[in-house]
Amino acid sequence: MTGSSLTHRFAPGRVIAWLLLLAGGLLMLTPLLFMFSTSLKDSADIYDLRLIPAAPTLDNYKTVLSDGRFLRWFWNSLAIATIVTLSNVFFDSLVGYTLAKFQFRGRYLVFLAILSTLMIPTEMLVIPWYVMAKNFGWLDSYWGIMFPGMMTAFGTFLMKQFFETVPNDFLEAARVDGLNEFAIFWRIALPLVTPALSALAIFTFLSNWTAFIWPLIVTTSKELYTLPVGLASFAVESQIQWELIMTGAALATIPTLAVFLLLQRYIVRGVVLAGLKG
Repeated sequence: MTGSSLTHRFAPGRVIAWLLLLAGGLLMLTPLLFMFSTSLKDSADIYDLRLIPAAPTLDNYKTVLSDGRFLRWFWNSLAIATIVTLSNVFFDSLVGYTLAKFQFRGRYLVFLAILSTLMIPTEMLVIPWYVMAKNFGWLDSYWGIMFPGMMTAFGTFLMKQFFETVPNDFLEAARVDGLNEFAIFWRIALPLVTPALSALAIFTFLSNWTAFIWPLIVTTSKELYTLPVGLASFAVESQIQWELIMTGAALATIPTLAVFLLLQRYIVRGVVLAGLKG
């Protein structure tokens, strides 16, 4: 390796950029590390700011996992996030495929109407959602929690952009072979947009796993709480036990970390391709 290539590799600007990136990464990881550290402390050491506990213990995890409420909230969040994700992947793909591959009057008007909902803040939709849930008897129910997110404008937009890249010749060949339109969508078009499906599924699952405002508003029974709402209820009890709150938060974070670590290449690919298609 020549001296010029070494100089280029270890250029001062590149070294500074790497150091800044490392410092930023450590800064963002500090709250996460402190949360896991606090979950390993007992109540006497809860205000010890050291990242490595003097006497780490798993008693907090045993206490939280033995509490039936936490497990109920955990499974509520898992079930709701999974069902909403499956609904988004199917219906957003179906609508996106229809808007991308079918020519009908008012198609662009429908697409613009869907996109216009992206400009409305979620906080402004809470009251209409609540009135709708009340009128249909969906308050304090699993369906009441799930129905606002069963389809999304972002997912429809993302899938439409990707379906437009699917060659029409593939679809025409399938029609000649006798496949009906749904079979063409399911067996031909859908496998060709796997990166978009992966990104949509991951983002939808994570957003519903961490959802707080709407589940808090629509539920009153503690048995229906999702994990974020249940953990928040810990903080308003008569005796606040921060070590248990941090333990519950750590357990709630583990699935999201697992999803990111296992599927990070799909996340990056989906974000990059979404940017290119947009």
